[in-house]
Amino acid sequence: MNIAVVGLSHKTAPVTVREKLSIPESDLEGAIAHLKTYPHIEEVAILSTCNRLEIYFVATESEPGVVEVTQFLSEKSGLPLHQLRRHLFTLLHQDALRHLMRVAAGLDSLVLGEGQILAQVKTTHKQAQKFQGVGRLLDRLFKQAITAGKRVRTETNIGTGAVSISSAAVELAQMQQPDLAQCRIAIIGAGKMSQLLVKHLASKGVREITVVNRSQKRSQELAKQFPEVSLILRPLEEMLEAIAASDLTFTSTGAMEPIVDRAKLTTALTPDHPLMLVDISVPLNVHHDVKEMPQVRVFNVDDLKAVVAQNTAQRRQMAQEAEVLLEEEVEAYEVWRRSLETVPTINSLRQKIESIREQELEKALSRLGVEFADKHQEVIEALTRGIVNKILHEPMVQLRAQQDIEARRKAVQSLHLLFNLDSTEQYS
Repeated sequence: MNIAVVGLSHKTAPVTVREKLSIPESDLEGAIAHLKTYPHIEEVAILSTCNRLEIYFVATESEPGVVEVTQFLSEKSGLPLHQLRRHLFTLLHQDALRHLMRVAAGLDSLVLGEGQILAQVKTTHKQAQKFQGVGRLLDRLFKQAITAGKRVRTETNIGTGAVSISSAAVELAQMQQPDLAQCRIAIIGAGKMSQLLVKHLASKGVREITVVNRSQKRSQELAKQFPEVSLILRPLEEMLEAIAASDLTFTSTGAMEPIVDRAKLTTALTPDHPLMLVDISVPLNVHHDVKEMPQVRVFNVDDLKAVVAQNTAQRRQMAQEAEVLLEEEVEAYEVWRRSLETVPTINSLRQKIESIREQELEKALSRLGVEFADKHQEVIEALTRGIVNKILHEPMVQLRAQQDIEARRKAVQSLHLLFNLDSTEQYS
């Protein structure tokens, strides 16, 4: 069984491609079920965020498995394979393990060391469990990656003062509008990213923000978190009025299609009304045709790279420290995975010894007579089980713990030869 990952990220694909491959939570169950219908895919988990889509899978054969996942992505995006392949990366075996751990640790993020990705990896794991995507190998891998992400954040300083996508968006806005406190600001959406937007705008001295969201309950919960900021809550139906009344609007919703386009803005804005739109959603909330409007400046997540670059240099040393910890976690996973090779032999040996124990116990009880057997059978049964377990314990511990691949293979072969075990059994 082979572990692999096929995907794309902010490093390999522009947002216009990433948005075509975004998989919302409502579609995850169907996507996982569809991928598992392919002949070579045994386990699968899908990590979908604004900056990446990565499909982790266990395949009976690596190359056919990669082909099947790539075909799925082509169908999902509507992009022909020859266009899609230039944006995809494929990692196999240890490289795939290492990549997931780097992702969980924030080392592969647009914002080096950002913390939100660890929560997204946890969510991916839970959803893959819920939708029966993961089995033994991926379940253990995601648990190991989550442990790695936690270790990096507690044992290094890489997360200290790390900016997020939202804070980078606020920094970008300030580069364009130095005095944010004097701007009329609107935020479309009231989720986690919007919460961080309010937090960072407040740190810049902003004291009034209009929040537009479909759910008024969520907007009210957001307002309770920031009593120092006056949040004007408006329903989604009043989005265009809120944008028209602002100088700066951030969009951060889970919509799968653009909610703002040129036609809508043309009816809402006067020709002399300057507006800055910062869209940090993937798929994009703001249609590309808005850039054709002369009075509107539009930015998206790919425009944040210049802001993030200022933050990255000072974190490189911390990232090197984190890489050492990740290698320990990769090795820990590999040790566990190699130990699985001994499972068929252990099971086969235990079954053979148990069969011998039962046969000999039955002979002994028949010779002792019915009356004695009925009275003492439980004691004798426990005695023989105890002897078998103690005899098997140390060899089994040593076999599982053997890290040298060749030495373990020889030990397994010796057990098969000495005890005449069934060599065709596989672990399940």
